[in-house]
Amino acid sequence: MKINNNMKFMKMKKMKTISVAMLSLICVSVACTDEFLEIGATGSLAEAQMSTQNGIDGVLIGAYSALNGVFGSRFEGPNHWVTGSVTGGEANKGTDPGDYSSINPIQRYENDPAAGDLNNLWRGRYEGISRANKVLALLAGDASSGVQASIKTVMEGEAKMLRAHFYFDLVKHFKNIPVFDETVSAGDVSTTKNTSDAAAWTLIESDLNFAYSNLPETQSQLGRVNKWAAASLLAKAYLYQKKYSEANTLFDAIIANGKTPAGAKYALLDNFAGIFNAENDNHTEAVFDVESSMNTGSTQNANYFDDLNYPYNTGQDGPGNCCGFFQPSFQMANKYRTVNGLPLLDGSHDVGVNQVKTDYNIESGAAFVEDAGELDPRIDHTIGRRGIPYLDWIEHPGKDWIRSQVYAGPYSPKKYIYYKSQEGTFTDASSWTRGYAVMNYTIIRYADVLLMAAEAKILGSGDLAGALDLINQVRTRAANSTYWVKNADGTNAANYKISNYTAFADANAAIKALQMERTLELSGEGHRFFDLVRWGTAKAELDAYLKYEASQGLVTKFGGASFTSGKNEVYAIPQTQMDIVNGGDEIIYTQNAGY
Repeated sequence: MKINNNMKFMKMKKMKTISVAMLSLICVSVACTDEFLEIGATGSLAEAQMSTQNGIDGVLIGAYSALNGVFGSRFEGPNHWVTGSVTGGEANKGTDPGDYSSINPIQRYENDPAAGDLNNLWRGRYEGISRANKVLALLAGDASSGVQASIKTVMEGEAKMLRAHFYFDLVKHFKNIPVFDETVSAGDVSTTKNTSDAAAWTLIESDLNFAYSNLPETQSQLGRVNKWAAASLLAKAYLYQKKYSEANTLFDAIIANGKTPAGAKYALLDNFAGIFNAENDNHTEAVFDVESSMNTGSTQNANYFDDLNYPYNTGQDGPGNCCGFFQPSFQMANKYRTVNGLPLLDGSHDVGVNQVKTDYNIESGAAFVEDAGELDPRIDHTIGRRGIPYLDWIEHPGKDWIRSQVYAGPYSPKKYIYYKSQEGTFTDASSWTRGYAVMNYTIIRYADVLLMAAEAKILGSGDLAGALDLINQVRTRAANSTYWVKNADGTNAANYKISNYTAFADANAAIKALQMERTLELSGEGHRFFDLVRWGTAKAELDAYLKYEASQGLVTKFGGASFTSGKNEVYAIPQTQMDIVNGGDEIIYTQNAGY
């Protein structure tokens, strides 16, 4: 669903402009004893300025702005490219050993509690929680006396949905986190312990149930969350807790809503690549997303968290011209191998002729013939590889666009990359790189909903036929040959073949197919690590990934690395946070096991 670009930028810029102004709202000034000294801190607002409907809405927009991160750390971004995709084995950090070297131990599952990036992730999510709590406190106080009851309820639903999202992000990264709501003052926060995740899940469910019950089905302003976004996040929360019956019921409601006679609110796009194209933002597959904008005075309103994640040294022939991070892994490419249109679920995609042919250690000027075997067509919407058109730029030249193949392999990322035709229109080049793309990042998209629903059916009700239908809906979209990557002469760029499953023999076969489908469909979107953890397969899958990548020539990077069960399923509580709150004889924060 393409929208008017001028309207899109006007609405997004309006929301983002307010959000930048709200960055310091939580730091309300403290008055001095003498009246003439009652001067607010620069960049802050007094309580009275927030005591109107517009004022409270401004604070709410400040909470929305935290979805994109507020401290400028790339770990804060909603796509979790390091903590979800790199650590999930979908991609390598990329570039070379010395560039952003603090990621090196994280991709080897050797992360340090003192790591600054993880501390920024923690800070950013709690800043979002603080902003949401401020909204809720204002709504509960005298400030809301002039707000219409219906508007007040919607604002409360939005704030609770956002707070639930921030807590969800924290609990899946760190598990044992402190939890506080709008009734806890800033001075009391440090007394909140982090001894389990139970309080977080309780608040997440409560907030999302309220949002689901009270938010409208659609919102007049782009980017604001609605009833079905809340329902999708709630169903996902149930799935993470293995509450399959509750998740199944809710997913059925969401999917039924997407098929209303009045017109589908949510539906799969015909064109898989259209999900990641800025010209197609706010499409029917976007259930919960982060709005992006340009020329607002801050590139942080664009996809700043992806500014490193472009092919290296492309010049004018490719996007960004920097920096070679986030390179898809050898193993991820192999998973797109098909036989008679179906993926190899037994692990044999990494064996013999099933391995995807690469140009590893082959100069760009030397001859190279691309892989001729069957491949799932989504590979070339997801992974940039030599000889295949790279969006509307040139054919990927291989090694010339890779900073160090011996460190990170032969591939480049391809999702959420801007097109040549969009240079200067959907990019913000006001900073050091052309690589600030202006496209929404989709936190939950409809294909994700369908696959989560299939999982709930398999593991909950045992409805294998229902799960089969949902998985095949996603595969059918991928099989639309109109939108496969084409050569300049209109022929298919590779030997694409994808088929639907005809039946699942049992629940074990069904869950294997489901897990592979999530991998193929959602690769590079930050879900993989958290999926592996909740499935209980992280140790086996990630040790196999490390071993395979090392066998392909990346031994310097991955040799000797391993995943430690009982430790690496969660990240360390940042040592900085522990040092802030722990002191004397009382331990407020307890470190996660193994760190």
